[in-house]
Amino acid sequence: MMDSRRTDCLTKPLSRLFENLGSKVGSYPLYFFIVPVLLSAALSGGFIFLEGRQDNSLERQFTPTKGPSKATRAFVKENFPYNYSMFSEDRQYDKGSFASLIAVARNSRNLLDTLVLEDIISLNNKILDITVDNGRLGFNELCARANGECVSNIILEILSYSLTNQTSITYPVHMHKATPLFLGAVLGGVITDDSGSVRNAEAVKLFYYLDDRESTAEASKLWLREFKKLLSDNTDSEHIYVSYYTSKSKQDEIDSHTTDGFPLFLIAYACAVTVSVISCLRLDNVRNKVWVAVFGILSAVLAVLSGFGLLLYIGVPFVITVANAVFLLLGIGLNNMFIMVSDWQHTHVNDPVPKRMAHTYKEAIMPITITAVTDVLKFFIGVKSYFPSMQAFCLYTSTSIIFCYIYTITFFGAFLALNGRREGSNRHWLTCKRIPSDRPKNRSELYSICCVGGDFDKSTGAEKMQPVSYFFKDYYGPFLIKPWVKGMVIFFFVAYLTVSIYGCLHVQQGFELHDLAADDSLVNTFNRKDRHYFYDYGPSVMVIISEPFPYWDETKRHELQACVEDFKGLRIVDKGIFSSWLDSYLLYGQANNLTLNDKDAFLKNLPHFFELFPFYQQDVNITGDVIHASRVFIQMVDIDSGSMELYALKALRSTSADCRATSLLVYNQKFIFFDQYDVVVSSTIKNVGVIAAVMFIVSLLLIPKPICSFLVTCSIGSVTVGVTGFMALWDINLDSISMIIFTVCIGFTVDFSAHVSYAFVSSKKTDPNAKAVDALTHLGFPVLQGGLSTIFGVSVLSVSKFNTFRTFFKIFFLVMFIGMVHGLVFIPVILTIFTRRSEKEERKENTVKVTKL
Repeated sequence: MMDSRRTDCLTKPLSRLFENLGSKVGSYPLYFFIVPVLLSAALSGGFIFLEGRQDNSLERQFTPTKGPSKATRAFVKENFPYNYSMFSEDRQYDKGSFASLIAVARNSRNLLDTLVLEDIISLNNKILDITVDNGRLGFNELCARANGECVSNIILEILSYSLTNQTSITYPVHMHKATPLFLGAVLGGVITDDSGSVRNAEAVKLFYYLDDRESTAEASKLWLREFKKLLSDNTDSEHIYVSYYTSKSKQDEIDSHTTDGFPLFLIAYACAVTVSVISCLRLDNVRNKVWVAVFGILSAVLAVLSGFGLLLYIGVPFVITVANAVFLLLGIGLNNMFIMVSDWQHTHVNDPVPKRMAHTYKEAIMPITITAVTDVLKFFIGVKSYFPSMQAFCLYTSTSIIFCYIYTITFFGAFLALNGRREGSNRHWLTCKRIPSDRPKNRSELYSICCVGGDFDKSTGAEKMQPVSYFFKDYYGPFLIKPWVKGMVIFFFVAYLTVSIYGCLHVQQGFELHDLAADDSLVNTFNRKDRHYFYDYGPSVMVIISEPFPYWDETKRHELQACVEDFKGLRIVDKGIFSSWLDSYLLYGQANNLTLNDKDAFLKNLPHFFELFPFYQQDVNITGDVIHASRVFIQMVDIDSGSMELYALKALRSTSADCRATSLLVYNQKFIFFDQYDVVVSSTIKNVGVIAAVMFIVSLLLIPKPICSFLVTCSIGSVTVGVTGFMALWDINLDSISMIIFTVCIGFTVDFSAHVSYAFVSSKKTDPNAKAVDALTHLGFPVLQGGLSTIFGVSVLSVSKFNTFRTFFKIFFLVMFIGMVHGLVFIPVILTIFTRRSEKEERKENTVKVTKL
């Protein structure tokens, strides 16, 4: 058993402070009511800046600020600058400017079918005829060029030639005009024969690359807009389905939907109001708490308006993930309201309102303070996150929580006092007219139902306990403390942890940027088809020799080539698809009887080699007789999920680190987003650890007994394991978005355990079992009310067309449900097991027994 030493050095003075504050609020409610309303009205003016403050840049907000791939990109940009006259998709360090479409043959027909191919070629011709700037600029003027010509879709030429001349197409590499061409990225749904010739292909992907220099940037943007307009009217034809995408699509999609969640917020709040009002309904026409519930939710609304408005005023970016904070504030506001109402109902109805408010604040504000302080601290610490989207979210949330706390003890408390004055003068909840407390003899039962009220428990002087509270007091509480029930609870707790740990071992990582867009968006439609038909081959990856290297030294060169072979040996790399300036140069040397094992000869013959193969010149950074850096290319395969992206990134970086010959880097523009995998798990663990540490310190200072502080902290760990495990079982990946939601929700679960634990140690009962029953009697119903109201409110997100909001609902539901189970089942039982009566309490009880004898 743990000892019963107390750590209430702050509890008593704070309780006195809150008691005095409650008395002031009860005495002068109008001041405390009006000032928050005026302040919110002033601060809400910040929303006029909302449009200008929106910042949903995918790279800036949803990738680590100091991701290693950003450093590698800077190295690539410095050492291998673009040659705009020799465009190469594989050599781009940014996504550039482009449009793309996927054409799929209807009814699983073959692309080599004449009618299917004619539809595709016809659509391609329409695209090439798009013009902007009053017809002066078309694709030929804006296209990316290589060797003086627009980079075209050679696959159409290959398909047409094959169909016309009845020749075969080899896959994935096809020889066209004596040049090997990789078709894995443009031909999908392919079935080949034993010789590798294409028998059937279901899909083709076409690209239209544009010159993205500043001089043509505006015209290129207009061309992409016309491309989208054309394709929106030509997505279906008689023989093909078409989906399309541009380099601007993801960003445009997210920017256009930043505020699309607001209707859901209104519905969520409407649902929460409905449930809260229903749970606060009383049959007594005086004790009815309907308006209390409405103003309790209004308090949370004012907090959102004030917190968001203030930060919008001062210029803090508004990211799409910030919208989730609205639901968190709703949950906090509901919990605060139900706890204050519960404590108000335990005061003597005949006492003056200031006295009732003093008692309410003394009992209720301390647990509310505990959760508010921990929430604010953990979110302010989250401002130092690796992800700017997380930083913005934490800043908006922590600021709004401060306002939520302030408005709870001012605005809502003031309304509670005003409502108390109405009750004190026995006025009707709707008409505010005085009504009798007993039915007059000459009146009917109907009159009693609608026009009589003000009854209370004569034995306690307080309001009559609600039926659900009676259930906790007379049935649930006594049942839970039975020895065999405690044993079953511990058994189920162990089973819960076992299942949760199993789930934790199967957590998947993976971030899909299209998840930020709507399900029915063009981005998602294109991505689904891309994954379905073209997942066999992933991106081409640069393997960069990042330091000067003696390529002419045969021994050193063999060591370098051995390192490259290690890359080819990875299961996510196609060893047969490889591009290397060095290997090509050595073959060139053999064909021309050149000795390239000598430095002078090696460097002397390079210029002529680059004249013959100009693309390779972009792969070597040479100054004088020093090759500062160079690169070769490998082809990734079977990258069909986020977990494979994570595996591939780790495998490539591990292989590059293992190379002893020289320093290697690996890069593809998509790695900028893959970098999150390196930090998302560590960030989540750090965030949960911070939450637990903050909770322990704060609760140690504000909860009278250390054992309760320890158990509340442990409950965070338990809920974390549970939510993580069931996330995996519910197919929720761990990524930068779910990490934000997860951190938010885990912090929210503190409320349940902290409230019940504080009620347990504050109970005047001496027996631990009696303390548990007393705590459940007082807070069981408020915890249930807050949890169910919030779950019902956010349940509207389950039907959202945005995966971000659906993920929020899933995680929030898990946290609320598991948190309620901890607060109402596990914590009370464990507290009774690990708590013993102090010697003072035992002496007091023995004295009472002796006196009775």
